[in-house]
Amino acid sequence: MDAKTFNKSRLPSRHVTEGPERAPHRSYLYAMGLTTQQIHQPLVGVASCWNEAAPCNISLMRQAQVVKKGVAAANGTPREFCTITVTDGIAMGHEGMKSSLVSRDCIADSVELTMRGHCYDALIGLAGCDKSLPGMMMAMVRLNVPSIFIYGGSILPGTFKGKPVTVQDVFEAVGMHSVGNMSADDLDELERHACPSAGSCGAQFTANTMACVAEALGIALPYSTGAPAPFELRDAFAALAGEKVMELIARNIRPRDIVTRKSLENAAAVVAATGGSTNAGLHLPAIANEAGIDFNLFDVAEIFKRTPYIADLKPGGKYVAKDLYEVGGIPLVMKTLLDHGFLHGDCLTVTGRTMAENLAKVAWNDEQDVVRPANKPITVNGGVVGLKGNLAPEGAIVKVAGMSELRFSGPARVFNCEEDCFAAVASRAYKEGEVLVIRYEGPKGGPGMREMLSTTAALYGQGMGGKLALITDGRFSGATRGFCIGHVGPEAAVGGPIGLLKDGDIIDIDAIDGTLSVRLSDQELAERRKSWKQPPENFGSGALWKYAQQVGSARDGALTHPGAKHEKRCYADV
Repeated sequence: MDAKTFNKSRLPSRHVTEGPERAPHRSYLYAMGLTTQQIHQPLVGVASCWNEAAPCNISLMRQAQVVKKGVAAANGTPREFCTITVTDGIAMGHEGMKSSLVSRDCIADSVELTMRGHCYDALIGLAGCDKSLPGMMMAMVRLNVPSIFIYGGSILPGTFKGKPVTVQDVFEAVGMHSVGNMSADDLDELERHACPSAGSCGAQFTANTMACVAEALGIALPYSTGAPAPFELRDAFAALAGEKVMELIARNIRPRDIVTRKSLENAAAVVAATGGSTNAGLHLPAIANEAGIDFNLFDVAEIFKRTPYIADLKPGGKYVAKDLYEVGGIPLVMKTLLDHGFLHGDCLTVTGRTMAENLAKVAWNDEQDVVRPANKPITVNGGVVGLKGNLAPEGAIVKVAGMSELRFSGPARVFNCEEDCFAAVASRAYKEGEVLVIRYEGPKGGPGMREMLSTTAALYGQGMGGKLALITDGRFSGATRGFCIGHVGPEAAVGGPIGLLKDGDIIDIDAIDGTLSVRLSDQELAERRKSWKQPPENFGSGALWKYAQQVGSARDGALTHPGAKHEKRCYADV
């Protein structure tokens, strides 16, 4: 069987299209204009996270049309559908952010249900904003039908007073404006020019980090995640993906053949090498769970610890995704990592070849300074670090790319929600040298594990980036910079030590040795735990309530189901 001749006897769509008993089902397909030939070809789901919420997603529907042409050209029948997206830049700084992480699992679930309900044989998933990328990848691995991931592409950088800017600059400008270091007119001009095109946030924030993960895992085509959204070249990648997925069907190459322990380690290495988002420490374990692989925050942190930081990307560096793409893209990063022993080359990819084979002809580019050789890194340790200690027995994570001071100690200033902390920051009701603590914002306690970019960016804009620290059982945006520690576990809502802190407790953070601790004895913590009371739930019904009942710890990826280890039968084998 090759890409032009398919036997549907083992494909899921046979349950819908084959045999006299499926005449009613076929009548629906004829009603939509399909021909007999199209009905009896493999049915390929083309899932898009298109919406009009933000520039991240606005170009996905156009790209999906090109994917469909590629599928049709290779004798497949594309069936397009959309799922939701919550865009973090819009949801940030208010209760809308509670929906962000929840949307990741909703996306995975909705794609699964659509694929199952209509018995599609393969999946091409298009995603743009932060949580839609891991959500789509989770669905691919869960379903385990031949799949290819497509990133919608990054936004082009804006220009303000002759300098390139991103949305990160706008968030930080809020802090500058609050202390009189930026005029209202300048803030207005900046917000009008920071985001000049379609595409996801342009620096190494969560969307671009997870796009890099897709290439490093091998479930996206080489170079495909780097081209910015406005580039017409994206159509070539979309069409090729449509054709290539038909080859994967013919060869029965499935996501779990590609997403292995080694490829997950490759993905973590690329996150560390590029100074990527701490959110990867949450999403990689969740993707691993869909393949039945144990790969938690500590496993991710071990890879981070031994991988050099080599890509000079914002927010810690000076370049954006467009710059990286133009000097060689993620393959350039992976090539130098492979050459110096930081990558597994024998992992299968959606090209049908191994990672080493894909990278064999990638030549080092000496005419650029976006990416350093892996043996001459910016720093010898990765741009993201895992922490553990009596304040975080289940771990925590911090992005250190671009930071010079990696140790901090100070008295705690405790807040029970982000809004209270932001109000203190906005009014400058804090002291230099403090460790701001935002708790009850974890996966269950939030619920939804909000990101704290509005607060951290305001602090940075006020000039306090290196003068205090912030820890939370919630998350941080990939755009966050400064000494900001997230994913502290166990979270406060389940009685974790972060919920026992009081104002004035001395907290020690050491990103060199990888520790996060409070200067309290085990006995003192045990005494405080006796008087701790679980707070009432924030929601009594609806999607957020349902999520809070199901979700597990950040250490394991904030999982909402047991994963492939416990499945009775894989969808691809129905």
